[in-house]
Amino acid sequence: MIRLNPRVWGGAEFRAKFGVQRKRTNRREVIRVSRSMGLPGVDRELKKILDANMDEVGARRRAREAFKDIQLGIDHILFKTPCDGMKMEELYEKNSKGQEIFCKSWLPDASRPKAAVFYCHGYGDTCSFFFEGIARKLASSGYAVFAMDYPGFGLSEGLHCFIPSFDGLVDVVIEHYSKIKENPEFHSLPSFLFGQSMGGAVSLKIHLKQPKAWDGAILVAPMCKIADDMVPPKFVTKVLIGLANILPKHKLVPNKDLAEAAFRDSKKKEQTAYNVIAYKGKPRLQSAVELLRTTEEIERRLKEVSLPLFILHGEADIVTDPSVSKALYENASCSDKKLKLYKDAYHALLEGEPDEVITEAFDDIISWLDEHSLKQNQPSS
Repeated sequence: MIRLNPRVWGGAEFRAKFGVQRKRTNRREVIRVSRSMGLPGVDRELKKILDANMDEVGARRRAREAFKDIQLGIDHILFKTPCDGMKMEELYEKNSKGQEIFCKSWLPDASRPKAAVFYCHGYGDTCSFFFEGIARKLASSGYAVFAMDYPGFGLSEGLHCFIPSFDGLVDVVIEHYSKIKENPEFHSLPSFLFGQSMGGAVSLKIHLKQPKAWDGAILVAPMCKIADDMVPPKFVTKVLIGLANILPKHKLVPNKDLAEAAFRDSKKKEQTAYNVIAYKGKPRLQSAVELLRTTEEIERRLKEVSLPLFILHGEADIVTDPSVSKALYENASCSDKKLKLYKDAYHALLEGEPDEVITEAFDDIISWLDEHSLKQNQPSS
């Protein structure tokens, strides 16, 4: 449970900013309603939307539609980048499996993009909340940015946060991003993968399946291995693997509060409650098994990683293990690789740190992209 400060989120400034009306009621009722909602100040109609079962995509889409303006209005450094001078589009597309996939793009409006950046989001997440701010920062620096929600995540069709096959998920991402890269408007641009957390594993798997298709990858706290503290004991893991064959969709895996573990800045930690379509339940059995299998595979195949790499990781991350980012850096076969560890930083390096750390990380990312885009755009001699 994420606890919000009622002085910040339930006060007059909040109500004025988001147009929330304060009802005349006693203090006990306010506390009861606020706790049940998790978002103080939300009226009863919005509460009904939030209380709906988010397993199916219709409920997630209604929640996002109701909250998207509120999300973009929160006081977070990511949402302070103006969107003037960029062209944004979001749509739903059917893939070859008949799944309706949510996708979004952010393009510089006045100039040709320096390169195309393809985003892979983290576990339980979506490309329609915090990544909106990340994408705006990248687009304002001259990059075409493309993102999608995996099947079962965010606004895409499928049972919420159910991963029947990690390889199947990766194939869906490859199919969608390959179509974009084939578009004549973007075909000649350098193309970079950008993966956060579990999205780092997705990006690495994409590269291992398409070793010559990408010009580089930015990996933020990549899930090459799940930190030992976040994995159940071995005997529990064996039981869960057996149960996954019988009850793959059931939520029986114990887990810790990821926001608590991932966000260092307390105010930003509170703001994660506004990611209303993020998956906050216990991991489904098959999903957990697929994540464990995938990290074990990536650990075995680190030497096969051959594309230019920029790896960023918080030294104090207890969600994904920074030591494995070091191992990736040391073992990857490419010569063009960079690792930066951020002192005292947690897992959510671009969303949950103090503003100065987030700014430093973005400056590092843009500098790396600028250098590698220029290198790819130079005519070969």
